[in-house]
Parts: sequence; C-alpha cells; structure tokens
Amino acid sequence: MKLNKTFFAVAVALPMFSAPLVANTVSAADLNERVFGSLFAEYYMPDRDKTRSAAWNYMEKDAGYGIELGYYLTENWALRAEFAKLDLQSKLNGSDADGNRIGIDALYHLPQMKPVYLVGGLKRMDAVQNNTAFNIGIGYKHFFNQNFGLFAEANRYQGIDDSYADAGIKLGMTFLFGSAAAKAAPTPAPAPAPAPAPVVAKPVAVADTDADGVPDNADRCADTPATHKVDSSGCTVYEETMASVGDIDIEVRFPFDSAAVPASQRVDVENLGAFMQRFPESTVLIEGHASNIGNPAYNMKLSERRAATIADILKNDFNIAQSRITAIGYGVTRPRVEGSSREAHAANQRIEAKVTAKIKQPVLR
Repeated sequence: MKLNKTFFAVAVALPMFSAPLVANTVSAADLNERVFGSLFAEYYMPDRDKTRSAAWNYMEKDAGYGIELGYYLTENWALRAEFAKLDLQSKLNGSDADGNRIGIDALYHLPQMKPVYLVGGLKRMDAVQNNTAFNIGIGYKHFFNQNFGLFAEANRYQGIDDSYADAGIKLGMTFLFGSAAAKAAPTPAPAPAPAPAPVVAKPVAVADTDADGVPDNADRCADTPATHKVDSSGCTVYEETMASVGDIDIEVRFPFDSAAVPASQRVDVENLGAFMQRFPESTVLIEGHASNIGNPAYNMKLSERRAATIADILKNDFNIAQSRITAIGYGVTRPRVEGSSREAHAANQRIEAKVTAKIKQPVLR
C-alpha cells in the first residue's frame, strides 16, 4: 500500500489558494441549518498496486463526476450524501474498469479558517470489485453570493476489505437552498433608573477617651499611650526589625584534641537551640576560639571543627535550617584574656554565639 504524492500536494495547497480570492460573501452563521447540493468533476488516482494487478484490471488514473446533497447542522458541522461515477479504464488494454461510488461524509469547517474544511466518511465502490473504504480529506469552499459557490477537495480512500490507498481531487460548484435566517435585532438595554436623592446624615458626636483618634465604639485597645501610632482599631502599630540580641558564651569544654561535645557539656547548646526554635527568624554566628597552646595553624583548624560541631547539633537535634547558622573558627587570633596562664587558657578556649533576632517596637507618632 502506497500513498499518492499528488493527494498530499493538493491537500497542502488548498488552504494556500484561499489567500488571493475575494472574501466569502457568506458568513459561517449564514450556513447554519441550510440544505446544499453540489455537482463535481473528479480526477481519480487508484493505488499503484491496482495499476499493476490483474485482479483490478490494471486500473488507470482517470476522470469521474458526481453529485452531493447535504445539510449544515451548525456553523461548523455538516453531513452530506454522495454519488459518483468513476469512468476508469484498464492501463493494459483500454477496457472498462469503471464503477460507481456511494457514501456519506461529515464535514468540519475550521473555526479560524472558515472556508477550509476537513472531511471524513465511508464509501462503497464497485469499480472492478465490490469493496468498502473510509476516506479523509481537506477542502476549500468559496461563495460568490448567498447561494452559489465553488469548491475544491482532496480525499484519500483507504480500503477496508482490501488494503489499498486511492486518492481523488474534486472540483465543483455548490448551491445553498433557501436563505439565511434573519438576525434578530438586539434588545435595547433598559434605561437606568434615576438615582435616589442623597441623604445627608447629621454628624453624631462620639467619645474618644484615650484621645488616639479612634472613637470608643470602634476602639479595641483602650488607654493606648498618647505617643503611639495606632491602627483603625485603636491598637498600637508595631514595626519589626532584625537586631543583635548580644553575644552568648557557650560553656563547652572539649576533650584534648577533640571536637566532640560531651553529654555533660550540652546544656548551653540546648538552650541556644530552644531559643532559635522559639524565634524562627533568628540567626546565629558560631565562633570557635582556642587557647594559645601548640601550633597556631592546628589550633585554627581545631577551632573550626569545634564551631562546626555546635552548628551540627543545632541542625540535627533542633531542625535549625543551615541558612540560619554560620560557623567560623578564629583559632588563637581573638583571645579574651592575654597571657599564658592557666586562667587565660581556660578563658580563651571557648565557643561564642552571636544571635540576631526580630525585635518588635511600637511606632511613635
């Protein structure tokens, strides 16, 4: 089974032919619920396998003609019945290979391209052999007045009883019976009712006990300070800002050369985690510091690991988001107490937490 190249060429070209033509004088609405009849001539192209088969008498391409009768169901959909005479001959010896074709089609006019329509249907043909086929195609219909028009249409006929793919190109004229239904004039909109005369209410004095500008009958916050700005309910308007709430020393004593936090040293860390859970917009900077014993570069790495350990506890045990935590190690670069005494080493080996939280303050007048 092979597709006919001529069919596809015509199917693609039909919408293009519409561009230079004069616009249709029949609108889509004019087609609704009207009967139409058509006469057409057809160039019929049997499948290549038919032209080479004795079973089909070596059927050759040739002409045909026919008649159609249809009805527009809506602006877009139509049904039609067709009778066609296929005047075909044998390619081998010129003998008759003609026959008749009858069938029914459904037509769908594309909403955005009203002259162009798609067609599909079922056909019964008796050319050489009795067989049934379904067809699909595309067409273009142009009306010159309210009743008369011309059309072109290309179809592919796919055999059901036998596997073949014929094609046909129709050119014809069509006639719309009757006339389009008269369009009802739009009902005029009723005149607007006259606007009622405005009623001027007399002002009624209302008490404002706390002198905040909101009367007592609408004031939900009595005795608001005179210096506070209030909302429409008489309540203080607050503004929230992110500000440092101070440095927090976390007393954690790590084992020698270790960044693991012993269970006995977790109290301050847990208090910090609980604070950050309570204030979900707070952030923290974890600073690790070391005493000036040993190699400074090693102490820097050790202080970074210890700060990271505190950060991990906040993330893993208290579900504090990583974006709210910054961990950094300073090694021995920021001693709290200068010197090499035991007291200085104890004071400098520390973890500091710098917490920033949202502060709510009243807006003043």
